[in-house]
Amino acid sequence: MNWALTSLLCSLVLGVSSNKLAPKVMLINMFIDEAEVWYDIPEFNVLAQNITIPGLSPLFPQIHCTKEGDICQIITGEGEINAASSISALVYSSRLDLTSTYFMIAGIAGVNPKVATIGSVALARYAVQLDLEFEIDAREMPSDFPTGYFAQGTTAPGQYPSTIYGTEVFEVNENLRQAAFDLAKVADPQLNDTADSQANREQYASFGTAVTSPPTVVLCDSATANTFWTGDLLGEAFENVTHLFSNGSATYCVTQQEDNATLNALLRGTLAKLVDFSRIIIMRSASDFDRPPQNETALANLLGDTPGFEPSILNLHIAGVKIVEGIIAGWDSVFKCGIKPANYVGDIFGSLGGEPDFGLGRMGPIPL
Repeated sequence: MNWALTSLLCSLVLGVSSNKLAPKVMLINMFIDEAEVWYDIPEFNVLAQNITIPGLSPLFPQIHCTKEGDICQIITGEGEINAASSISALVYSSRLDLTSTYFMIAGIAGVNPKVATIGSVALARYAVQLDLEFEIDAREMPSDFPTGYFAQGTTAPGQYPSTIYGTEVFEVNENLRQAAFDLAKVADPQLNDTADSQANREQYASFGTAVTSPPTVVLCDSATANTFWTGDLLGEAFENVTHLFSNGSATYCVTQQEDNATLNALLRGTLAKLVDFSRIIIMRSASDFDRPPQNETALANLLGDTPGFEPSILNLHIAGVKIVEGIIAGWDSVFKCGIKPANYVGDIFGSLGGEPDFGLGRMGPIPL
């Protein structure tokens, strides 16, 4: 089949909506610093149009778009509730046609020093929700418990949850992630780094070369929790939760407050045939370590300086713009009709069809 016929068939399948804005890329930022890095850049002007969407955050009531409407940006507000509410309002807006839009989460995160370093940019295949658990204060937990966190519907850490909410694990399109990685990886030499960041990562030398090397674009997974936590013990506990909930598929790498909420809103939008869940890219840059170096307390790590913050913000643009430009440049030849996933894509229920390679399989919601 030649390219022209493929493009024609794709246009017929996707349809044409003349009275709605149909962006090719939607940037998803969570707060103002993540958003502003996309302003006054040489590649495109995302502030050419400012469109009020009912239901967005009162702090960020508008999406911002280029003059042509090919590239847009939403700022959701921080935390799971803001993310879910804002993305839902976006998806169900009558002003937009998002059926062929690529959504790129572009935010900062904490990082596991065993896997990557501050300033690095992680592209995730899995997002695991860490805070759907029982919790006992560590001062009151049984003496044989390694942590006070354990899955709901269980009796001790290490047991798979028997109470499933449906947002525990999401998996996105691996072929798209690889395409995004190939586009972003060329930015490795340009990724921002500072002397303070270098000094900070050297304190973690005992964790291996991944943490002491300069920042790069990496492939590893994302973990969501509303609580901003730190420490060796919690880090190890949530590494284990990520491994457990994903049946060993996910590698705990970056931690943030919104991804699972955003993904759940987009999954429901896919079920309503308003978006395409196979067109999601999860990109998180590492701003701080999720645990202290040797000879530093968890409290000092939590409340101390974060030298990786500025590089992580800048690197969202440096790496992310390569992905955005690649999608726009390759729209007709590659991205318009979508990149077909070869892996399972969706939630723990198998809501979009197929059998999850994690969790309890395509089981459907547990009846109350």
